Amino acid sequence: MHSKILLVDDREDSLFSMETILEPDGYQFVKASSGRQALKILLNEHDFALILMDVKMPNLNGFETAELIYERDKLRHIPIIFITANNYGEENVFKGYRTGAVDYIYKPVNPALLRAKVGVFVDLYRKNYQLLVQEQKLKAINRSLEMEINERRASEEMVRQLNQQLMQNIHLLETANRELDRFAFMASHDLQEPLRKIRTFGDLLGMKFKDQLDSEAKTYISRIQNAAERMQTLIKDILAFSRVSDEKDNFVRSDINQIIQEVLVDLDSTVQEKQAVINVEEIPQLDVNPGLIRPLFYNLIGNALKYSRKDVLPVIYIRNIPPGAVAKVPVSETGYCRITIEDNGIGFDQVYAEQVFDMFRRLHVNKDYEGTGIGLALCKKIVEKHHGFISAESTPNVGSVFTVTLPVEQKPSAMMMR
Repeated sequence: MHSKILLVDDREDSLFSMETILEPDGYQFVKASSGRQALKILLNEHDFALILMDVKMPNLNGFETAELIYERDKLRHIPIIFITANNYGEENVFKGYRTGAVDYIYKPVNPALLRAKVGVFVDLYRKNYQLLVQEQKLKAINRSLEMEINERRASEEMVRQLNQQLMQNIHLLETANRELDRFAFMASHDLQEPLRKIRTFGDLLGMKFKDQLDSEAKTYISRIQNAAERMQTLIKDILAFSRVSDEKDNFVRSDINQIIQEVLVDLDSTVQEKQAVINVEEIPQLDVNPGLIRPLFYNLIGNALKYSRKDVLPVIYIRNIPPGAVAKVPVSETGYCRITIEDNGIGFDQVYAEQVFDMFRRLHVNKDYEGTGIGLALCKKIVEKHHGFISAESTPNVGSVFTVTLPVEQKPSAMMMR
């Protein structure tokens, strides 16, 4: 540890003399030729072991400089030894002590005396410094112990709260399971029963009045029957999916183009009403659950139609994007099919690109856009069920692009026996 000493004297020869006498003891020196210069140095440096300062200096003498030094709390620990050529009376000596000085050395300086006195104060500074370091270490240890105790108490309290929360969650889960059982009963009985009646009366209508109905009416009846059948299958598949999310035996190699065409038939009235133009590229066959893939495309295409801009005819593109053509997709470049549904609708701010898939999340809640906020959440769940990904890119008043990434082939254990 090289102790720093501040030498203050307006005479260069005096500074040189003191430095020469003290240099063999290995001190580090900082020199100032006036009281003002010393104050400037002390504005930035506080780690001096001692200040040796001449009393008689122009503009700002040693006593005045000492008073200004000790006005700062950070500097009050630095001892000052006055160097003087005059033998002041007791009044001036006491004045020096009152300003904070610890000793006087008279000129001409006795080298042995100077080295001895400086050595005493530097040694005292070093010991005080070591005590200060030890004090800081002890304080740090105490703080660490206090933090450890507080953390342990907080951990115990957190464990207690987590246990309490766990019990509440178990109760909520049991309640949710009971509600799910009631929903399952409603879906399997109350919802499917009207569908069976629709199909039954549709069959009766078609058979009893088949000679009186023209081809268009027969087509409408056929569509009613097909829609009812698909809805019945949809209820069954969604129910099974919600209750058995880890089921692996419900994928079959399917014609995605046919599924999309079936969805477009269901949406035909909306397409005609909005005079929409829908362009569909060839999509390869994939291993999917058809009962879940239908509502996936139904919701995505339905949203593209629903959220169209006023006075702008909807244009929708359904494309198969080759591997590598879409950036930032967290899948390998092979074994996946990427399908995009692009529209020119009202769009939304990209900051909501992840939130739109949250349950009951609706960005447009005015009366022009009806909905429950479940559609996109269902889409995400269906895609994840197929071990795929779904993402959205959108710009307000420009349109949106939803990218569905699905494996071309599922693992053999996940395939349904055909």
